Amino acid sequence: MKRQIIKIDEDKCNGCGKCVIACHEGAIGMINGKAKLLRDDYCDGLGNCLPACPAGAISFEAREAKPFDAQAVKERMKRLINTEIKEESELPCGCPGSNAGTIELNKNIAEKVGIRDEVPSQLRQWPVQIKLVPVNAPYFENADLLIAADCSAYACGDFHNKYMKGKIVIIGCPKLDNTDYSEKLAAIIQSNNIKSMTVARMEVPCCAGIAYTVQEAVKLSGKDVKTEIIVLKVNGKEI
Repeated sequence: MKRQIIKIDEDKCNGCGKCVIACHEGAIGMINGKAKLLRDDYCDGLGNCLPACPAGAISFEAREAKPFDAQAVKERMKRLINTEIKEESELPCGCPGSNAGTIELNKNIAEKVGIRDEVPSQLRQWPVQIKLVPVNAPYFENADLLIAADCSAYACGDFHNKYMKGKIVIIGCPKLDNTDYSEKLAAIIQSNNIKSMTVARMEVPCCAGIAYTVQEAVKLSGKDVKTEIIVLKVNGKEI
């Protein structure tokens, strides 16, 4: 059938991945650093991805395409959530580094090891990657959550004390991870009492995706969670 569907100009695409995040149906993916329309039947033709593209690489066209399959999209989202839950339930049999655990902080650690100028870590749990954290990990309950872009802790020398103290931390890269975090984050918000969320991102354009994803996750969750967005320069200073 001939219908309206999106068209992506690869020459204009800057590889930021914002359209992938904006497309809840999963019609768009990243291949070799460029956005691609992977499945016609997942594209509803409404264009939620258009305003998310900073490069103006997405437009509409009328062409022969498979009809939009709403049921297939629903089943995909259900499989995605079920797969994550299943993988999390099997973690003890998989990678030991993925097992959820709480880290007890010892304020006197520097004195005990005889190093006065050692700065104690403020990390309170493991794992930290968004892909790996279990949705129902006990440390999420009544947590103040910090969702940080991978690079932010490297840019800011005092990141632990300034941003991580007293928070549960999860990290990711919206450009390189090549996945949509919104469903996973929405599931975390839905399954736990999250008191607040802080997003720490870099000033580079592609890093805006992690803030957008958190905002979308809050909408998907149906909950009202106080959210603060912190933007860091490459020298670690806040904008």
